[in-house]
Amino acid sequence: MDQKDRKIIDYLMENGRDKISDISRVLDIPRVTVYERIQNMIRQGVIKKFSAIPDFSALGYPVTSFVLVLFDASRGISEKKLAEKIARMKNVEEVHIITGEWDLLLKVRAQSMDDLGNMVLEKLRETEGVGKTQTIAIFQTVKDGF
Repeated sequence: MDQKDRKIIDYLMENGRDKISDISRVLDIPRVTVYERIQNMIRQGVIKKFSAIPDFSALGYPVTSFVLVLFDASRGISEKKLAEKIARMKNVEEVHIITGEWDLLLKVRAQSMDDLGNMVLEKLRETEGVGKTQTIAIFQTVKDGF
């Protein structure tokens, strides 16, 4: 990746719906070059996908939290399988296997604090392989994304 690719990626991260011609004009890079570089970055896996980033509050999920999970190896499931199982749960947006005192980091969206509490207490903590959890509610997000 060179400077032009980086400029294109940075632009797409903020304005992913813009047309190739708009990207070309704003970045002062020929339209054909922009198109070819985007296609090349897709082929190389630099661009994994294009997606919409919704306003979760507008969708009825104004509560965001991070949940730390301690893996319990004595429960007959591998840590990776546990992570995959949790990833399929409603409300779970992200699942990361991490280092340190905790084993998994989840990003969870909920309709209310009650909804979040029910998800953690009745679903997550009852899942085979979950030893302990710690929930961190977010008051306000200052920056989201790269």
